[in-house]
Amino acid sequence: MAYSDFTLKKVKLDFNIKTVENNSLFWNIEALEISDYLANTLKRNVPLALAINTEKARSELIIINILLEVKEQLSGKISLFSGIDFNVDKEKGLTGFCDYIISNSEEQLYLDVPIVTIVEAKNENIISGLGQCIAEMYAAQLYNEEESHDFLCVYGAVTTGDEWKFIKLKENVAYIDNDLYYMSDIKKIIGILVDMAKQKA
Repeated sequence: MAYSDFTLKKVKLDFNIKTVENNSLFWNIEALEISDYLANTLKRNVPLALAINTEKARSELIIINILLEVKEQLSGKISLFSGIDFNVDKEKGLTGFCDYIISNSEEQLYLDVPIVTIVEAKNENIISGLGQCIAEMYAAQLYNEEESHDFLCVYGAVTTGDEWKFIKLKENVAYIDNDLYYMSDIKKIIGILVDMAKQKA
Protein backbone atom coordinates (compact mmCIF):
# COMPACT_ATOMS: atom_id res chain seq x y z
CA MET A 1 0.00 0.00 0.00
CA ALA A 2 1.13 3.56 -0.69
CA TYR A 3 0.12 7.06 0.41
CA SER A 4 -1.80 7.51 -2.83
CA ASP A 5 -4.11 4.63 -1.85
CA PHE A 6 -5.53 6.52 1.12
CA THR A 7 -8.93 8.13 0.83
CA LEU A 8 -10.15 10.58 3.44
CA LYS A 9 -12.43 7.90 4.89
CA LYS A 10 -9.64 5.31 5.06
CA VAL A 11 -7.11 7.61 6.70
CA LYS A 12 -9.67 8.55 9.36
CA LEU A 13 -10.54 4.93 10.09
CA ASP A 14 -7.02 3.50 10.00
CA PHE A 15 -5.37 6.14 12.17
CA ASN A 16 -8.31 7.29 14.29
CA ILE A 17 -8.02 10.79 12.90
CA LYS A 18 -10.84 13.27 13.35
CA THR A 19 -11.45 16.03 10.85
CA VAL A 20 -12.64 19.59 11.40
CA GLU A 21 -13.75 21.28 8.20
CA ASN A 22 -15.51 24.53 9.07
CA ASN A 23 -12.65 26.82 10.11
CA SER A 24 -10.81 29.49 8.18
CA LEU A 25 -7.36 28.52 9.45
CA PHE A 26 -5.09 31.09 7.88
CA TRP A 27 -7.19 34.24 7.61
CA ASN A 28 -4.75 36.11 9.86
CA ILE A 29 -1.58 35.16 7.95
CA GLU A 30 -0.15 38.13 6.13
CA ALA A 31 0.32 38.04 2.39
CA LEU A 32 3.97 38.41 1.38
CA GLU A 33 5.42 40.30 -1.51
CA ILE A 34 6.82 37.93 -4.10
CA SER A 35 9.99 38.27 -6.12
CA ASP A 36 9.90 39.73 -9.61
CA TYR A 37 11.29 36.40 -10.75
CA LEU A 38 8.27 34.45 -9.45
CA ALA A 39 5.82 37.06 -10.73
CA ASN A 40 7.32 36.91 -14.22
CA THR A 41 7.65 33.12 -14.15
CA LEU A 42 4.01 32.63 -13.21
CA LYS A 43 2.85 35.21 -15.76
CA ARG A 44 4.63 33.19 -18.44
CA ASN A 45 4.05 29.66 -17.12
CA VAL A 46 0.51 29.56 -15.75
CA PRO A 47 -1.30 30.05 -19.08
CA LEU A 48 0.92 27.39 -20.67
CA ALA A 49 0.41 24.91 -17.80
CA LEU A 50 -3.35 25.39 -17.91
CA ALA A 51 -3.38 24.99 -21.69
CA ILE A 52 -1.34 21.77 -21.57
CA ASN A 53 -3.47 20.73 -18.58
CA THR A 54 -1.43 17.75 -17.38
CA GLU A 55 -0.20 17.07 -13.85
CA LYS A 56 3.39 17.07 -15.10
CA ALA A 57 2.99 20.52 -16.68
CA ARG A 58 1.38 21.97 -13.56
CA SER A 59 4.12 20.47 -11.40
CA GLU A 60 7.03 21.70 -13.51
CA LEU A 61 5.65 25.06 -14.55
CA ILE A 62 3.75 26.20 -11.44
CA ILE A 63 4.14 24.23 -8.22
CA ILE A 64 7.92 23.84 -8.07
CA ASN A 65 8.42 27.57 -8.75
CA ILE A 66 6.10 28.49 -5.89
CA LEU A 67 7.97 26.18 -3.51
CA LEU A 68 11.35 27.52 -4.64
CA GLU A 69 10.06 31.01 -3.81
CA VAL A 70 9.24 29.79 -0.28
CA LYS A 71 12.78 28.47 0.09
CA GLU A 72 14.15 31.77 -1.18
CA GLN A 73 11.92 33.79 1.18
CA LEU A 74 13.38 31.81 4.09
CA SER A 75 16.95 32.37 2.90
CA GLY A 76 17.58 28.67 2.43
CA LYS A 77 16.80 27.84 6.07
CA ILE A 78 14.58 24.98 4.90
CA SER A 79 15.07 22.10 2.49
CA LEU A 80 12.76 21.04 -0.30
CA PHE A 81 12.23 17.53 -1.64
CA SER A 82 10.38 16.44 -4.77
CA GLY A 83 9.34 12.87 -5.57
CA ILE A 84 11.12 11.50 -2.50
CA ASP A 85 10.61 7.98 -1.17
CA PHE A 86 9.24 8.40 2.38
CA ASN A 87 8.88 5.00 4.04
CA VAL A 88 7.83 5.41 7.67
CA ASP A 89 5.71 2.37 8.61
CA LYS A 90 5.14 -0.40 6.08
CA GLU A 91 2.60 -2.22 8.26
CA LYS A 92 0.43 0.88 8.40
CA GLY A 93 0.78 1.53 4.68
CA LEU A 94 2.81 4.68 5.26
CA THR A 95 5.17 4.12 2.37
CA GLY A 96 5.80 5.39 -1.11
CA PHE A 97 6.69 8.56 -2.90
CA CYS A 98 5.62 12.04 -1.84
CA ASP A 99 5.14 14.77 -4.42
CA TYR A 100 6.79 17.43 -2.27
CA ILE A 101 8.04 17.75 1.30
CA ILE A 102 9.35 20.86 3.02
CA SER A 103 11.74 20.17 5.87
CA ASN A 104 12.49 22.47 8.79
CA SER A 105 16.18 21.75 8.29
CA GLU A 106 18.86 23.05 5.94
CA GLU A 107 20.00 19.46 5.28
CA GLN A 108 19.37 18.77 1.59
CA LEU A 109 21.22 15.46 1.17
CA TYR A 110 18.60 13.55 3.16
CA LEU A 111 15.16 14.23 4.60
CA ASP A 112 15.21 15.44 8.19
CA VAL A 113 12.35 17.13 10.08
CA PRO A 114 9.47 16.97 7.59
CA ILE A 115 6.86 19.60 8.49
CA VAL A 116 4.89 20.34 5.30
CA THR A 117 3.70 17.74 2.80
CA ILE A 118 2.29 18.86 -0.53
CA VAL A 119 0.19 16.63 -2.76
CA GLU A 120 -0.53 17.34 -6.38
CA ALA A 121 -4.22 16.69 -6.89
CA LYS A 122 -5.00 13.97 -9.41
CA ASN A 123 -7.48 14.82 -12.17
CA GLU A 124 -7.69 18.37 -10.79
CA ASN A 125 -9.70 17.04 -7.84
CA ILE A 126 -8.59 18.72 -4.61
CA ILE A 127 -10.92 16.67 -2.39
CA SER A 128 -9.59 13.35 -3.66
CA GLY A 129 -6.08 14.34 -2.57
CA LEU A 130 -7.00 15.02 1.06
CA GLY A 131 -6.65 11.40 2.20
CA GLN A 132 -3.21 11.05 0.65
CA CYS A 133 -2.04 14.35 2.10
CA ILE A 134 -3.25 13.57 5.63
CA ALA A 135 -1.60 10.12 5.44
CA GLU A 136 1.69 11.79 4.54
CA MET A 137 1.23 14.35 7.31
CA TYR A 138 0.54 11.57 9.80
CA ALA A 139 3.70 9.79 8.64
CA ALA A 140 5.67 13.02 9.06
CA GLN A 141 4.27 13.38 12.57
CA LEU A 142 5.34 9.81 13.45
CA TYR A 143 8.76 10.37 11.91
CA ASN A 144 9.34 13.55 13.91
CA GLU A 145 8.22 11.86 17.13
CA GLU A 146 10.63 8.99 16.55
CA GLU A 147 13.46 11.44 15.88
CA SER A 148 12.53 13.55 18.95
CA HIS A 149 11.59 16.57 16.85
CA ASP A 150 8.88 18.13 18.96
CA PHE A 151 6.58 20.18 16.73
CA LEU A 152 3.14 21.33 17.76
CA CYS A 153 1.68 20.29 14.41
CA VAL A 154 2.39 19.24 10.84
CA TYR A 155 1.00 21.06 7.83
CA GLY A 156 -0.10 19.96 4.40
CA ALA A 157 -1.50 21.21 1.13
CA VAL A 158 -3.33 19.73 -1.82
CA THR A 159 -2.93 21.68 -5.03
CA THR A 160 -3.69 21.63 -8.72
CA GLY A 161 -1.09 24.34 -9.16
CA ASP A 162 -3.64 27.08 -9.60
CA GLU A 163 -5.80 26.04 -6.60
CA TRP A 164 -4.52 25.38 -3.06
CA LYS A 165 -6.23 23.78 -0.03
CA PHE A 166 -4.33 23.78 3.28
CA ILE A 167 -4.48 21.37 6.23
CA LYS A 168 -3.13 21.33 9.78
CA LEU A 169 -2.62 18.06 11.71
CA LYS A 170 -2.35 18.42 15.47
CA GLU A 171 -2.13 15.11 17.32
CA ASN A 172 -5.05 13.12 15.87
CA VAL A 173 -7.13 16.02 14.54
CA ALA A 174 -6.85 17.17 10.92
CA TYR A 175 -8.09 20.72 10.45
CA ILE A 176 -9.02 21.18 6.79
CA ASP A 177 -9.09 24.83 5.85
CA ASN A 178 -12.49 26.04 4.77
CA ASP A 179 -10.88 28.39 2.25
CA LEU A 180 -9.56 27.61 -1.21
CA TYR A 181 -6.81 29.84 -2.58
CA TYR A 182 -6.18 30.63 -6.25
CA MET A 183 -3.33 32.07 -8.31
CA SER A 184 -4.88 35.50 -7.82
CA ASP A 185 -4.05 34.96 -4.12
CA ILE A 186 -0.39 34.05 -4.79
CA LYS A 187 0.95 36.49 -2.19
CA LYS A 188 -1.33 34.94 0.44
CA ILE A 189 -0.35 31.40 -0.67
CA ILE A 190 3.32 32.29 -0.26
CA GLY A 191 2.59 33.87 3.12
CA ILE A 192 0.85 30.73 4.35
CA LEU A 193 3.56 28.37 3.08
CA VAL A 194 6.33 30.50 4.58
CA ASP A 195 4.52 30.63 7.93
CA MET A 196 4.09 26.84 7.89
CA ALA A 197 7.73 26.20 7.03
CA LYS A 198 9.32 28.48 9.61
CA GLN A 199 7.67 26.99 12.70
CA LYS A 200 10.07 26.05 15.47
CA ALA A 201 10.24 22.90 17.56
